[in-house]
Amino acid sequence: MFEACIIGAGPCGLAVSVELKRRSIPHVVIEKSCIVSTIYRFPTQMVFNSTPERLELGEIPFYTERAKPTRMEAMTYYRTVVERLQLPVRQYEEVISVERDRELQGFRIHSRTLSGRTLETMASSVVVATGYFDQPNMLGVPGEDLPHVSHYYRDAHPYYGQRVVIIGGTNSAAEAAIDLHRIGAQVTLVHRGAAMSDKIKPWVKPDIQSLIDKQAIDCHFRSRVAAICADHVRVETPGGPLDVPCDHVLALTGYHPDTSFLEKLGVQIAPETGIPVHDEATYETNVPGIYVAGVVVSGFDANRIFIENGRLQAPCIADAIASRAGARVS
Repeated sequence: MFEACIIGAGPCGLAVSVELKRRSIPHVVIEKSCIVSTIYRFPTQMVFNSTPERLELGEIPFYTERAKPTRMEAMTYYRTVVERLQLPVRQYEEVISVERDRELQGFRIHSRTLSGRTLETMASSVVVATGYFDQPNMLGVPGEDLPHVSHYYRDAHPYYGQRVVIIGGTNSAAEAAIDLHRIGAQVTLVHRGAAMSDKIKPWVKPDIQSLIDKQAIDCHFRSRVAAICADHVRVETPGGPLDVPCDHVLALTGYHPDTSFLEKLGVQIAPETGIPVHDEATYETNVPGIYVAGVVVSGFDANRIFIENGRLQAPCIADAIASRAGARVS
């Protein structure tokens, strides 16, 4: 039986693994996709808003060509961390359920591999570091499930010569709008705010503002999408309803953690914030032996925790797990 099982091999899950490895605590990391899968699914040309040293794990230097790391450099770095430290990561294995086994004083983690094989793993503690990128914030409008609608943006090329409606006003919407305009897409931006977010990356803001000022892209602020149809989007604007013709819709409205998984484990969730009940010093939840790490700690406000501060939770969690292991042995 392992002392700990970490669910999720994003940067914060890997950070906990690094700290457990440093303390010689037997553990395993189970990841339903590839390591740092959220970063893999980011836009191909994305540049982080952080300097590399703020993304480092395990005192392994993160060298980059420029001041800000790219998506590709980040993936290379985290692969290097896993390989160099020999972190015990099992990829492409989805955790289906977690059950407490009181007789063994631990948990039974049931999982399924990509090929359909079912596995059972025993661990004294479980760290939930499942991130948020699998749970987009839905618009809740008719037509959102149509095949030409996506909540993710990877690359501009497929949209060449197409009419694209982008919903949102943060970094992801701004960067997508810039990329798509450059490759020859006809872009319409719809945002409920009065202007683009003031949190947009400093090197992105001038470009998107220039496109808006020059009317190179159509923008509808203080507006919301009321319905998505096969060939147009119905937009409620300050001037009244408007039908915007389109071939594709990118609903880039953000993401949120999967609190339902935690609730199945018995973890209490604050209804107004979505934050799991936990000890702020150890990150142990109201369920003894269940810990949370990374953005799941932030609840509905996914912008509160990033790699930079989420990785700092790892030593606290590892110390708490080490203390539990020591107490059980004694």
